[in-house]
Order: sequence, then structure tokens, then C-alpha cells
Amino acid sequence: MTKAVLGIIGGSGIYDLPGLENVREERIESPWGEPSGVLRIGEIAGLPIVFLSRHDKGHRLSPSDINYRANIDVLKRAGVTDLISLSACGSYKEELPPGTFVLVDQFVDRTYNRPSSFFGKGCVAHVSMAHPVSPRLRIHLAEAARAEDIEAVRDGTYVCMEGPQFSTLAESLTYKALGYSVIGMTNMPEAKLAREAEICYATVAMVTDFDCWHPDHDAVTVQDIIKVLTENAEKAARLVGRLAKDFPREHEACPIGSDKALDTAIITAPEARDPELLKKLDAVAGRVLGQGT
Repeated sequence: MTKAVLGIIGGSGIYDLPGLENVREERIESPWGEPSGVLRIGEIAGLPIVFLSRHDKGHRLSPSDINYRANIDVLKRAGVTDLISLSACGSYKEELPPGTFVLVDQFVDRTYNRPSSFFGKGCVAHVSMAHPVSPRLRIHLAEAARAEDIEAVRDGTYVCMEGPQFSTLAESLTYKALGYSVIGMTNMPEAKLAREAEICYATVAMVTDFDCWHPDHDAVTVQDIIKVLTENAEKAARLVGRLAKDFPREHEACPIGSDKALDTAIITAPEARDPELLKKLDAVAGRVLGQGT
């Protein structure tokens, strides 16, 4: 069995992880460039934890400036087996007011300015994204939320826009009409890259506002969001603390194969693979490339 190492990516308002013990900071180099910041490595309730602030301390990086490939690569190099994304978002449903946590099960990618794969010319791979969220991680999150009396809705679709601007009214009304639950700017291509890296992934979408579709919230402002961000961060810390306390100490095999996603994904013949790209894939795909897939 593989030891479970829980990764936490902190989004807007979450630049540290209260309760993390025996902490050391480590800057891991990635062949994909600079990650968002240093990794804070420690433990909670004896469970190994690796924390990364997505926007870096002080919110230095906009959603479009984040190096998502480097972030996932260094988390993989740090041994992360299961990854939780804590992400601020806007809501498209009256029943998902600010302060609600949504354990999304689906994503729609509307980004257009971000590298979205580790693979490409010289080594092509096609992983399945039909079910982008690890179901067992969602179950553990739901149980932790219930134990901490945190309101968490089990299902929902997260649409990821490019940003950094908020939606136009036409966009907001369109996404609402399509039945999406929440909107954010960061979980794509993050979820796709986690799947390519064979890391089980789940999102806690923390609602900060109704998007501009709402007649009482016709303009989203940073000032309006900050207060809710602070409240959500406190609840997120409790959620992670409880999750760590009850989390399995051995990595559970993913029922949808998130942790074996590359088994049948690489299509490029061995003799046609680019050696330079293969070097960059040492952490992400070393398990299968080392077997001569």
C-alpha cells in the first residue's frame, strides 16, 4: 500500500493552513517553470500534508498568471496522492448563498489562455475526464463537513472562466440558464493536470457571492467578497482539520481510476517520443514511462 499524502491548494483568502504542525518550507524546482510559491509541508493529526497557496502570499498572482503545470508537478514530486482544492466562487443558484460550500462533481472549461496539458508534440496522451472528481475524496469531504456542522452541498457543476475580470451580465445569465452551479477562475486546467499526474482531485467551491445575474447583486466587487472570504477561510480550516483526522493513512485506490489514469492514455510509439519532453515528464508520468508504455 502507498502512504496517503494529502495536498491542499489554498485559493483566494487562504494563504496559509492553520493547524499545520511540524512545518517546514520547501521550494521544489520544476521543469515546467516557477510554481506559485513554496510548499508548506507538515502534518495534521499525524497525516502528512502539503500546502500550496495558489495565488501566493499577498495574492500576488492572478488566475491567468498561475503556472498550473508547475504547481501540480511540484505537488507530485512532494508525494501528494490526494489533492483538495479550496476555491472561492460565485453562485448561480438561490439555494447556494454566500458561505455555502459546494463539493462539485463536474467542470466546464471556458479558459483559453493557459497550457492545459503536460503532454503534446513528442509524447501524446489522452486521459479520461468524464468524471473529473475522485468520488472517495468527495465522500470524505462530505463526512468531514457534516462532522463540523458546515453546510456543504454534495453535487454541482463548476464553470471555469478565464478572468481576471468578472462575468458580463450576458455571460452570467447564459451560465445560469445552462444549469451550472458555481463559477470560478482557477480549477481548470488544474483538475485536468491533476488527472494527468494521476493525483486524485476534489474541489471545495466556497461561495462568496451571487454572480451579477442576481437582481440584488448586479455588480460583484472585491470589497463585498473579502468579508465572506474571511468567514469561509475559518470554516475551511476546520474542514481540513477534520478531514485530516479521519482520512485513511493508506492511499485508497480510486474507483474511477484517477490514480492510474495513464495506464491506457499514452498513444505515441516509444520510438517516436521526444527525449527532452520525457525528461520533463519524470514526475508526472514516470510510473508508466519507466515501464516502456
